[in-house]
Amino acid sequence: MARVWSGRGRPPTRSDPRYPGTAVGLAEHVTAAGRSAAVTINWREGSKDTMTSRFIFLRVRLAGHRVARAVGGTLPERWLVAQWPDNQPEPVKYWLSSLPADTDPAELIRLGKIRWRIEHDYRELKTGLGLDHFEGHSWTGWHRHVTLVTAAHLFITTLRLDPKAAAQA
Repeated sequence: MARVWSGRGRPPTRSDPRYPGTAVGLAEHVTAAGRSAAVTINWREGSKDTMTSRFIFLRVRLAGHRVARAVGGTLPERWLVAQWPDNQPEPVKYWLSSLPADTDPAELIRLGKIRWRIEHDYRELKTGLGLDHFEGHSWTGWHRHVTLVTAAHLFITTLRLDPKAAAQA
């Protein structure tokens, strides 16, 4: 008779017909697919040239994570994206995404690479616009501060993107 798990400690190991085989690391999945599975994707125009690299796209189920189960009790599939440039012996970056299975690979890469823009904006909000300078003690005061900083960031971004704006001397 199988041991019943009380919910405390590590659950007993059992074979589950829904998940045949043992769990495999993400890097192992990508290397098993091989370099030949990589496709070239251009994700944006850079200041010098088009930003391009080779990527592998796989659908995987995340084992060992507390993820809500899909219908039938199985773990839902997720995108595993790995950047594997031609000049590298193994993949250099990995992403997991919960976007639908029919998502265009170029869109997956665009969204994965936009993280740089978000980090840049956050750094600008903190250092240039004073997002981290609030010293008040009320929710209302903090909310006003964040609203004004966000409005200033919108204004600066609009000026930056305006093709008719006067260039700096």
